[in-house]
Amino acid sequence: REREKERVRKRKRVCEETIIMDKGTGGSGEGWSVDSWRSKSIKQQPPYGEEDLGTLTETLSKIETMPPVVHSGEIQRLKENIAKAGRGEHFILHGGDCAERFQDCSSTMVENKLRILLQMSLVLTWQGHVPVVRILRGAGQFAKPRSSDYETVDGKKVPSYRGDNVNGFCPTERRPDPARLLQAYYHSATTCNYIRALLGGGFASLQYPHEWDFDFVKSEDVLRDYNAILGELEHGIGFLRAAKVLDNNSGFDTVDISISHEGLVLAYEQALTRSVGGQHYNLGAHFLWIGDRTRQLDGAHVEYFRGLANPVGLKCGPSLPPEELALLVERLNPQREEGKLTLITRYGCAKVEAHLAAHIRAVQKTGVPVTWVCDAVHGNTFVTKGGLKTRSVDDIWSEIRLALEVHAANNSVLGGVHLEMTGENVTECVGGSAQLQAEELTRDYVTHCDPRLNYTQSLDIAFRLAKTLKQKQHLAPSTLSTSSKKRKRDH
Repeated sequence: REREKERVRKRKRVCEETIIMDKGTGGSGEGWSVDSWRSKSIKQQPPYGEEDLGTLTETLSKIETMPPVVHSGEIQRLKENIAKAGRGEHFILHGGDCAERFQDCSSTMVENKLRILLQMSLVLTWQGHVPVVRILRGAGQFAKPRSSDYETVDGKKVPSYRGDNVNGFCPTERRPDPARLLQAYYHSATTCNYIRALLGGGFASLQYPHEWDFDFVKSEDVLRDYNAILGELEHGIGFLRAAKVLDNNSGFDTVDISISHEGLVLAYEQALTRSVGGQHYNLGAHFLWIGDRTRQLDGAHVEYFRGLANPVGLKCGPSLPPEELALLVERLNPQREEGKLTLITRYGCAKVEAHLAAHIRAVQKTGVPVTWVCDAVHGNTFVTKGGLKTRSVDDIWSEIRLALEVHAANNSVLGGVHLEMTGENVTECVGGSAQLQAEELTRDYVTHCDPRLNYTQSLDIAFRLAKTLKQKQHLAPSTLSTSSKKRKRDH
């Protein structure tokens, strides 16, 4: 009982520091510990009040005692695969919601997210001839950074929506509530558990290919191409089935899918951090990343992330000077470990050529191994005449294509793509084979944050990317023979 009281007193002191730090204080510290980030300046934290201290203390203490969401062995396996992507042996498909909502934690929504991720990866593997590392942007993506503390809704000034683990989307629920952190844990664990059940039950098996929905494809030429590729794929699966390769012990009945989110609310992330074998793992996700707004070299997020054994990502935009990127790379990967650090570039298609090459050269000079991934969505957002945020499929594809070209020209490898997408046929982005126009967006515009590629548009990107990877022979020449031997096993 006394030990429990002491633990609660310690957590209360930590929560008091969290509230104080959010008001702008901060210092400097030496060495790393699970809470050394508290000595640094911090941004984008929930603006809890003094009256929330008790609830915050109780909530974080509860999360600390809960079982992990993922296992450290899974994290290590993902790190190894990310390292392979950095060498051009694998390709990362990282996609999912902009911001999850608790109400979307349903069997149908989870199944649709998995289905589109699996179908895209199948296209890339079959047509692009590359093993795919699948990372779901989900099962924990409940926090969002905001450019302003307040926004106007129906003519009224209200606190900005910061994600379901902070406050509610409804204007009457905008007061930050620490109890939501525990709800975030429960929803993450439930989603992850159902994903495991689906994969264990054969949801990803090649023996039971999912229905492909091309109903929204308007171009006859595109539809003909898609059906031809799908026909080849199904013919290949039929051959494997006839050859008795697809049996219950073949390894083709399941795949690995990792979960990820932006590590934003650091008190929550610390509560999910555990010591395993002398290393500290965040066991709330396999992969976490630092956003473009919280990547300060001397800031709390960089301090926390640099001590994790998880593979971590860093968003890199046009405002990041190459010399600062070099310092960040050395800070976040001091042991120069392959697979540890992924640089997720997000420029916008019009700025790729102006910034990417300089970033690549700056990192190459450090000698620190990294894996490069192209976030082709965040830099390509614009507002329609009707006032809706949207993105163009052509712009998204253009950024991916240019990134591939710039990497190739600079003796570098693009190891993957990062997309905001959904398995639903919503109407939030324009273009693609469905030829969606701006005036059609209101038909099913349901996002509570940024616009997402819908099911058809996501497949559009997958088909284009697979064709380009095949044409450009994306795999490094020195790894082709090795990778081709592994292709069947890696599915």
